[in-house]
Amino acid sequence: MQSKISAFFTSTQDSSSPNNDHDLSTWENQQHHIINTYTRRRVNPRSGTSDPQPVTLAKNKKRSYAQFHLDFGQSDFLLRSCSTCGIKFTPGDPQDEKSHNEFHKSYTQGILFRGWTKENVIPLPSLDTGRVVLFLETDRSSHRKKVEEVVRMMEIEIGSGWILHERCKVYLFVSLNRVAGCLVAEPIEKAFRVVSGSVAGSVHSAKKRGVTTRSTTLQFGNVIFQREVHRKVANVSDSEKMEGAIFCASEPTAAAGGIRAIWVTPSNRRKGIATQLLEAMRKSFCPGLELERSQLAFSQPTSAGKALAASYTGTGSFLAY
Repeated sequence: MQSKISAFFTSTQDSSSPNNDHDLSTWENQQHHIINTYTRRRVNPRSGTSDPQPVTLAKNKKRSYAQFHLDFGQSDFLLRSCSTCGIKFTPGDPQDEKSHNEFHKSYTQGILFRGWTKENVIPLPSLDTGRVVLFLETDRSSHRKKVEEVVRMMEIEIGSGWILHERCKVYLFVSLNRVAGCLVAEPIEKAFRVVSGSVAGSVHSAKKRGVTTRSTTLQFGNVIFQREVHRKVANVSDSEKMEGAIFCASEPTAAAGGIRAIWVTPSNRRKGIATQLLEAMRKSFCPGLELERSQLAFSQPTSAGKALAASYTGTGSFLAY
């Protein structure tokens, strides 16, 4: 190739010629040769031919991906609510999912509890695994923080703002380094006895009816059409029998210990933990005195609490306050 483009247009006439000019007419009368030079591409050894091969570009395999969302006014946009623990989190967000997994495990299995240096453990001969630790208002502030953390977990299911006060004694059931259950008790002087059978009477009578029949008769001249509708009453579970209001006697009865709240983590229910907590409270609530089961009263019992109270006391006429 020519070193400069201007040299391409230079006349080949001898520079000594008197008519040495560079106008267009002189350039057209002369003969010029255009020479194209190029370099052949490297032969691809795999193809066995000298034909030029397409150039392959190396792509960067390390790519960064970003998650985009379209907001069309969804009620749960970017959020999902866990059906077990109730917490809302963003699927696909690693930090959000990690926080949800930690909270979900604490809610279902219990809050992590490494133990205290000085623990007031209530001895229970019937307890094979785990231990029951008693917390008093005079204990250390670090102990109180752990109890308040457990109470906040209880409030998710049974309501907030009323469980704990300064006169309460708190019993923690600890198993596998986690708080699997909690009982909050307070001193009381009187309670009212629940009228036996007032809770499940109406529901149980409905179950006895079984199948109801309703008949409809239509007559057109001498032709009679009779239509019967059979309605089957659904079976009622034991927990549903305990739903509804309870009726108490008008005269108070002497009581010594009030069960303000009792709660067991979902994965540890039906294992006798609530019964062990009640036993620990009954034997240690009054120093030097073991209370009778009939002296315990239950506050604001839920459907599960009513079933527990009736099972533990052995009667449907337990005390409530």
